[in-house]
Amino acid sequence: MTDPMQPVAYDDGDIDTNSTANPHLNDIIATRLSRRATLRHGVSAMTAAFFGGALLAGCDEEDNEAVTATASGPNAVTGGRMVMLTGAVTSGTLSNAAWVQTSGPAVALTNANSLNASFRAPAVAAATPLGFRLETTSGDGVTTNTAVTVTVNPIALDFTAVPKSLADVVAVPAGYDVTVLYRLGDPLAAGVSAYANNGTDSNFAQRAGDHHDGMSYFGLAATGTAPSASNSTRGLLVMNHENITESYLHPNGPTGLSAGSVRPTAEVLKEMECHGVSVVEVTRGSAGWSYVQGSSLNRRITPFTPTSFSGPVAGNALLFTAFSPNGTAGRGTINNCANGMMPWMTYCTAEENWAGYFRRDADDNARRSAALGTKSVTAFNRYGLGIRIGNYNWTSAAAPAAGDTRIAKFNATVDASKAANGTGDYRNEPNQYGWIVEIDPFDPNSTPRKRTALGRMNHEGVCPGRMIAGVKPAFYMGDDAQGEYIYKFVSNTAWAAADATAANRLAVGDKYLDAGTLYVARFAADGSGQWLPLVFGQGVLTPTGYPTYAFADQADVLTHCRLAADAVGATRMDRPEWTAVNPATGEMYCTLTNNSSRRPTGANAVDAANPRAYVDTKVTGGSSTGNVNGHVIRLRETNDSTEATGFTWDVYAFGAEAGADAANINLSGLDATNDFSSPDGLWFSEPTNTAGQATPVMWIQTDDGAYTDVTNCMMLAAIPGRVGDGSTKSVTSTVQGASATVQARVGKAPGASLKRFLVGPKGCEITGITSSPDGTSLFVNIQHPGEGGDPQNITSNWPANQTGTAAAGVRPRSATIVIAKADGGIVGI
Repeated sequence: MTDPMQPVAYDDGDIDTNSTANPHLNDIIATRLSRRATLRHGVSAMTAAFFGGALLAGCDEEDNEAVTATASGPNAVTGGRMVMLTGAVTSGTLSNAAWVQTSGPAVALTNANSLNASFRAPAVAAATPLGFRLETTSGDGVTTNTAVTVTVNPIALDFTAVPKSLADVVAVPAGYDVTVLYRLGDPLAAGVSAYANNGTDSNFAQRAGDHHDGMSYFGLAATGTAPSASNSTRGLLVMNHENITESYLHPNGPTGLSAGSVRPTAEVLKEMECHGVSVVEVTRGSAGWSYVQGSSLNRRITPFTPTSFSGPVAGNALLFTAFSPNGTAGRGTINNCANGMMPWMTYCTAEENWAGYFRRDADDNARRSAALGTKSVTAFNRYGLGIRIGNYNWTSAAAPAAGDTRIAKFNATVDASKAANGTGDYRNEPNQYGWIVEIDPFDPNSTPRKRTALGRMNHEGVCPGRMIAGVKPAFYMGDDAQGEYIYKFVSNTAWAAADATAANRLAVGDKYLDAGTLYVARFAADGSGQWLPLVFGQGVLTPTGYPTYAFADQADVLTHCRLAADAVGATRMDRPEWTAVNPATGEMYCTLTNNSSRRPTGANAVDAANPRAYVDTKVTGGSSTGNVNGHVIRLRETNDSTEATGFTWDVYAFGAEAGADAANINLSGLDATNDFSSPDGLWFSEPTNTAGQATPVMWIQTDDGAYTDVTNCMMLAAIPGRVGDGSTKSVTSTVQGASATVQARVGKAPGASLKRFLVGPKGCEITGITSSPDGTSLFVNIQHPGEGGDPQNITSNWPANQTGTAAAGVRPRSATIVIAKADGGIVGI
């Protein structure tokens, strides 16, 4: 052992004799110097407090204490709303601040590196918490964290319902603005004069056409010649011009409309050119939206524009004309109603009531039977191509010049002196209409293609189903006439996502739209349904299988798909109009506008899918009979697959007056905030913004004649549920002593998830809707305001009066408007 008495050198007391576990001063100092690193790795400010503030300050007088801060945000918000995350420093000196998301669906934080940040609440299907952390850093790098949780609920309709109105103005909810963008006659090409709007204007091949209808917005890339799916400040609006209000197109109205009269050629050409399609560049600047006159992409497609045919009917004898003896080419498109935006960035326009434009003389049935056989007469009659002078008596006008057959082509009467196959006259010209026509809006030199595989009918648009890689896509269509059918076309080719950005867009259309199977729907009373294939050689679709019509081949089936649908036993519907597909669920909705022929019993008897027939008495006197107010039907494909041949269905909502009989008419429990009549236009918000995600907003537009004694036509916003969310109701229809009861499958009452968003001006139809990709600008078409008036009796001054009093005698004009939220938010939510 060590001798305690052994001599040692001088001892100044620097000897450790404390055997306890208490910290040494040197350890305390070392710990203090490494405090920043320790805190940066997650030790809280409480550790610093443990060492004692005065002692630590004495060891490092330049060191700042940790910042103390508070952080907050709303406890709960609905999807689509802007959310503010707020931080505040309560002590210490702040060097940096940053917000970090810690949980929930990812959002884009604006001003994340500051005390106050914001984000737009995402779309969710159910209440979903989102976690955030505010990190504040002191001058010496000490970081503290504060947590915030915001619960996001599904989107809601965030506006006060617009009341019904008979005023001559577009009314929208408080907090929204309306801008008139593109009107009848507005000049498209550079150098074309402003529209005089007094009947003297001409050259509508370079002006906006009339009766604005179905419409799509295509974003423009920075190059200005290619698509951009996200550009919300510059794009192309492509829209249909369905028809004309001829009384306002001429100085004193049209002349020579009656049978036996002769129309002036100039008047006829003007009226023809007002039909068709517009492609127009639009931009958004600090003052809002405007269209670009003189843009190289601006284009009018009229009844004179060259077109081509593709698919199974191209080149068939049914399309032979003097203009195209081999049946591969045509001229123009007419009565374009609804539309469809293809996933590869093309525009499809639908030819609807084209049959009425054609002339057939009194003896044409005999001539046609002699030249083409009775099949031709049967087919013409089935499509409404009866004996008549044709809309607006166009063919009475003289040819513009020798050999110019632009007017003559609308005379379908057989010329017995010409070849029996139709290559010498225009007996087959009606067969060149009634198709879906695909247009590339980014190439003004491209030729529109008529896609014959999708069938020929009174086409009311074409809506793609969800595009899923490796699955064959479907395209849904309605045939707009009483007692007609709902169709879908399923491509032979499975979807490849790369095709969405292909440079040759019409070639992609060839790939998906020229080969496939056309189906028609049959609805069963138990809520199930079948898609019946319209394929030559299957079932009754043979030369001898159907007594009414002998089908010759697939071209015959497609050209006369109404007859084919009759043959296979499809369900006759109450005027199927627009189709729309919920981008989140894939469920398809279809507006059934109305049916004045629907009765409790007989040939047009009520059934489960069309369960109402009733008498509606007007406030102004008189009454209407049938399914007066229409309804919206929806279906869900088996296994949610576009390739399915079965589905389930119910009725999303029945149009009705709020005070109508709740048991048999107002089946959806509508009230003053959401009652409507005659649904027509239908569209879901784009999935590129919150309004089109998770629980998307659906927009319903009306073309009404039954409720116009109470209100002008309107547009409603809805957040629909799912097929099967309601119940079965027993509905009794009674008309003129006849009565019948059916079981109707009725969706959950919409309640506050359906609201009136817009009411239009006098005499109009609301039709056509699209939006910018970000959802902050909604484009809507107002068609034929002042319908029924003339220069001597002007019944509307819209849109001249939208922002003030119009000058006396101003004629109304169809026009596109833009609706935006005053706070810049997403429209509707």
